[in-house]
Amino acid sequence: MYPTHPTLAQKAVPGSSGLTRNVMLAVGGSLLLWASARLQVPFYPVPMTMQTFVVLMIGAAYGWRLGAATVALYLLQGALGMPVFAGTPEKGIGLAYMAGPTGGYLVGYVAAAAVTGALAGRGWDRRVSTTLLAMLAGTAVIYAFGIGWLGTVVGWDKPVLAWGLTPFLLGDLVKLALAAAVLPAAWKLIAGPSSGR
Repeated sequence: MYPTHPTLAQKAVPGSSGLTRNVMLAVGGSLLLWASARLQVPFYPVPMTMQTFVVLMIGAAYGWRLGAATVALYLLQGALGMPVFAGTPEKGIGLAYMAGPTGGYLVGYVAAAAVTGALAGRGWDRRVSTTLLAMLAGTAVIYAFGIGWLGTVVGWDKPVLAWGLTPFLLGDLVKLALAAAVLPAAWKLIAGPSSGR
């Protein structure tokens, strides 16, 4: 059976089940994804974007349906040739970019938003421990799609994990910890202490 807990967006923006409000949230979320893809934070061993953090936060804050729809809208914008992805337009645009080595990660974003949204709908976004687990599940989904596609495109005889997993693990741990701190704090701020358990 599906969640009985309201989402953070429903609490923060009353009436967020209305079509107009959901469209506004989806467009706003897609713009945030675009901005997060373009912003690089110096980090070791590779610079990090905050895009996976934003994907998971959108899923958790919006719920699985609206979260997945928001990320799908972002992918549609990219498929139509808008330079919303990291490295565009320099590395290509549109479907050609999406069919490249990183395409699996992009598709994984939709699934990850749905997973984190479903877990948040069960109240997993209200405590640090369960938020961490929800974000970890979403991150695992992104890697599963991304590495699966990367190996298919470049060949499994190549160092797929060294290219598509290990350089990003440390940055993703930082983002998981940040999400685990932010979401429960947002619930306390917006929904009050009675929403927590």
